[in-house]
Amino acid sequence: MPKSRRTTPRTLALLTAAALILPLAAVATPAVASPGTGTTATVSMGDSYISGEAGRWKGNSDTTSGSRDGTDRAWTGSGYDGSRVYGSTYASGCDRSDVSEVRSAPTVNQAQINLACSGAVSQNVFRASNGGQSFKGEAPQADQLAAVAAQYNVKLITLSIGGNDLGFADVISTCVQDYEIWWSYCHDDQQAAVDAKMDAAMAGVGKSVDEIRAVMSAAGYAAGSYRIVLQSYPSPIPRSSENRYPESGWSRTNTGGCPFWDADSDWARDTLVPEISGRIAQVAAAKGVQFLDLRDMLQGREVCSKATKMATPSNAPSATTSEWARFLDLGTTVQGATQESFHPNYYGELALGRCLTLMNAKTTGNWSCRNTAGQDATGVYLAAS
Repeated sequence: MPKSRRTTPRTLALLTAAALILPLAAVATPAVASPGTGTTATVSMGDSYISGEAGRWKGNSDTTSGSRDGTDRAWTGSGYDGSRVYGSTYASGCDRSDVSEVRSAPTVNQAQINLACSGAVSQNVFRASNGGQSFKGEAPQADQLAAVAAQYNVKLITLSIGGNDLGFADVISTCVQDYEIWWSYCHDDQQAAVDAKMDAAMAGVGKSVDEIRAVMSAAGYAAGSYRIVLQSYPSPIPRSSENRYPESGWSRTNTGGCPFWDADSDWARDTLVPEISGRIAQVAAAKGVQFLDLRDMLQGREVCSKATKMATPSNAPSATTSEWARFLDLGTTVQGATQESFHPNYYGELALGRCLTLMNAKTTGNWSCRNTAGQDATGVYLAAS
């Protein structure tokens, strides 16, 4: 039997503080080149949903030791080393995984550079000279981009930002507590909380795009020599009708790692995530950049979804049957870090890389990324958004 994964007061504090929640990637530094020449590069910027948070995990398992039934890529055979997946950014908590979206799209350009950091807000993207703030020991991401733009021929910049400005971690923590402790719904008060932050958050997203353009212009890039793709967020939990665990009892907490009421699950999947996607799409349109809609990217692959199952000693993880998102991890003695919870995992990151590869071929328009039931990342496709 798996160990109980019921939340304790201490872990609730961790949940509340958990960041969502995406130094330069470990690539060879080319000779400095003028824009339009030299090594081409794709750059990812923003928060945990693009940094590669949760890339450590190949599906989920309730086995709390060893390789966790093959799901823990940080297992060394005698212990755990997160740097095997996140490299030097494991120590800081930026958690740029080896299968992050940009790293899982290696054919788009010659170099893949990940500047995103788990927990980042819009101010961590802005230039320091324009209100930007350093984060986890690193300069603002726009200032890092300036150095990249001087060394590489940047062709594509992908941006995921705004979730932490909206307080995603607080929303998750509140909904979990309402399910496990207070026996009340979270969607009413949390909708109001998100709405109160929405306009300011979207202003931050828009300014982030402006800051990226300012950096590229200062580096000598013409407006049409590179592209910016602004992306939204996928839902990591399913609709209530697609949850394989009953609403009553403790299986959603102790086994599945998806402790949400049906009504709150439906609100998150069909109201909150689409609302955020819609607002980010409006920003993309206003700023004249392409939009990649990820709201349905994890459909049928979410934590606790009926179409998936956990890895067990007799059921190895699989890209076609395992969940593509990380379940709620208490982050103490059970498995990994709380901040990895409810992010695309190893399989989800490969799917995101496929989304980006396909998006690169779409030089105009807005697109929605979706998966094909029963297939691995090769079944990911784009639909007009």
